[in-house]
Amino acid sequence: MIRYSCNHCQTEMGSIPFESAKETISQLDDADKSSYLSVDPDGGLHIRCICEHCEQSLQKFPDYYTLKKWLQ
Repeated sequence: MIRYSCNHCQTEMGSIPFESAKETISQLDDADKSSYLSVDPDGGLHIRCICEHCEQSLQKFPDYYTLKKWLQ
C-alpha cells in the first residue's frame, strides 16, 4: 500500500495499492525518491507531497518556502 500525506502539516491524504503507482515511481530519479519517498515501519511506502491547504498558503505567502518548518 502507498500512503500519501502532506509534507508540511502531516495530513493523511489517502492511499492506493502499490501496483497502481509502480510505473510512476520507477520514473522518479534518485534525488526525488530520497526527498519524497520513505518506507513505513510496517513495510508500506509513504509519499510526502503537499495538500491543497498548504499549497494555497504557499501561493499566498511565498516567503514560507525559505522556512524549514512554517507550521507550528
